[in-house]
Amino acid sequence: MNTQAYLPVQPGVGMEENFFSLDDILLSQERLPVRTECAFPRLGFLEKSSDSQDIAEGTKMELPLWLSKGLYERKRRILSVELPKVYREGWRTVFNADPRVVDLHKMGPYYYGLGSQMLHFDSPENPDIAQTLLQTFIGRFRRTMDSSQNAYNEDTSAVVERLDCLEKVLFRSGQTGLHGFQSWEKGQASQLTASSLVLNYRKRKITDVQP
Repeated sequence: MNTQAYLPVQPGVGMEENFFSLDDILLSQERLPVRTECAFPRLGFLEKSSDSQDIAEGTKMELPLWLSKGLYERKRRILSVELPKVYREGWRTVFNADPRVVDLHKMGPYYYGLGSQMLHFDSPENPDIAQTLLQTFIGRFRRTMDSSQNAYNEDTSAVVERLDCLEKVLFRSGQTGLHGFQSWEKGQASQLTASSLVLNYRKRKITDVQP
């Protein structure tokens, strides 16, 4: 019987979201730079640097991902979303050169998740963003898994602290597989234990025999 208080729910894949996943809930709070394309009456409290009751057209501010997606419409221009700097051309050049040297945790830590969500917003750079996300993942995957497989009972904090949240999940999966394999080699993988029904039957039998 699993005694965990919380059973982890996997995040959504790509542009999809899983609202029962804590990772996706935290991802939805990531703030995006936006520019308003119309006035927002009586919502001035959202802009901390302004004393006005309204948000004027053309105001630049930051909004969480979930609110930006809710307000964004292709037909009616309510706001436009700007690319976070890590997805712009300058950083894409760095990732395309050698993605293994980048500290993705500092960049996000939801680099892949937020990058996939940015594809919801119309941008001529979307194909380049998608390609960079894919190539970055491919370029770092082997090193991530090699590190997880060659660090048995070692301190891995220096490796893990540079990983994106998705890569940390992969790293933990690799470690779990390695520990399982080590247990199998030692003959500890499948130890037979008596069923609870058998144990209860034995207890009842002993009780019946006792005077």
